[in-house]
Amino acid sequence: MRKFFQEIKADLKFKTAGPGQKLSEPSRVPKEKPKAEEVPKPRQGPTDEAQMAAAAALARMELKPKAKVSSSQEAIKNQVRKELMAEAAASEKGLSAEEKDVTSPDKEGAAVPAVSGVYFICPLTGAVVRKDQKEKHLREAIQSYFSVDPVAASIMEIHTFNKDREKVRVGVETMAKYLDNIYLHPEEEKYRKIKLQNKVFQERISCLGGIHRFFQAIGFETKTLPVPGQGKKSKYTTEEYYVLKEEMLTKLEDLKDYKEQLLSSEPVKAQLDRQLCVFKPSPQAARFELPNDFYNLTAEEIKREQWLRTEAVEKASMLRTRAMREKEEQREMRKYNYTLVRVRFPDGYILQGTFYAQESVSVLYSFVREALREDWLPFELLGPGGLKLTDENLAFNECGLVPSALLTLAWDAAVMADIQASGEEQPASALKPELLSRVQTLS
Repeated sequence: MRKFFQEIKADLKFKTAGPGQKLSEPSRVPKEKPKAEEVPKPRQGPTDEAQMAAAAALARMELKPKAKVSSSQEAIKNQVRKELMAEAAASEKGLSAEEKDVTSPDKEGAAVPAVSGVYFICPLTGAVVRKDQKEKHLREAIQSYFSVDPVAASIMEIHTFNKDREKVRVGVETMAKYLDNIYLHPEEEKYRKIKLQNKVFQERISCLGGIHRFFQAIGFETKTLPVPGQGKKSKYTTEEYYVLKEEMLTKLEDLKDYKEQLLSSEPVKAQLDRQLCVFKPSPQAARFELPNDFYNLTAEEIKREQWLRTEAVEKASMLRTRAMREKEEQREMRKYNYTLVRVRFPDGYILQGTFYAQESVSVLYSFVREALREDWLPFELLGPGGLKLTDENLAFNECGLVPSALLTLAWDAAVMADIQASGEEQPASALKPELLSRVQTLS
């Protein structure tokens, strides 16, 4: 069977265009079934649709971008995972019963809720945490790392928990200038002192969380120093300074490395857990009961919205213009941060995943493809009414696929005909065996 799949795949790759090329016109025959008395014609090559689907799949596999992560940042993350492994294990033991239902596989056939909330994966510990616990967990993970590498931990704190990215950029660049001056002019004492009440320092740097721990970690200490006074009675007054320790003058290359780390680092972001589930065929596939995590509103606001909508629906349907309806639909779409999507396969099995409402549909195609035994098989996703999702660059909320959606997967007819004509034994389901081993019953 696999040999036959490889032949089909090779045939598709030979007959499809590469990225940026036009497809050559294949010879085709109408898809009409031959009459009983006619001699069947030899199998033809894949259809235009099959070729285009295969070309897109091959292009995606060949051109899939790889995330660029600096070596220093990757080393930090690896070290965090190693140092916090015990803590993550202890945290996992303390998961609530609700969280355990999500993070551990269920027995085959066990009835479980479709989704209990929105969950994230911590990139530092690998722990799965609920949305409302995400920031707290990240803070604790970074805080734990201070005992391992205080410089790296303080840099992560600066970039992760200061939400105004423009302020972070300005503050980081200003700090980099301070360190550059020290590195380039180590003999100049004035560059080794930073007045804390300096206007630039106060406006650009001191306002950022994590800054003071960074200065302490790279070798600065706080000192009260005398400065010339402006009053007639007093010649001197005192002010607070950050002063670089003398021993750091022998470690100027370290200061340069700290500066580069500070400039190149990015916020530590928890990854959305797709909560991939596979369900047996069920008449409940179109029924969605979503937790409040999926809405950009409080529970009280959601209830009020539903009450107002029910009360005004008849009147509004009579008075609203098309433009007004479209504007209201766009406003409704912005209420959702996440969406729960189910894809029903031709054999009835249902694949489910959680996505950001503003992610592109291409992410969903990749999600489905990764769940297949043979990821090269071309397919289409159909929305309500059989509408094809052809533009993969559109976001879920732009397609109206929020806060939930049931889609149907359709295989390429020509390719499936070739597979059936081969006479080879086909697997019971196109999904990977490891996913089928965790199949659940949709409650």
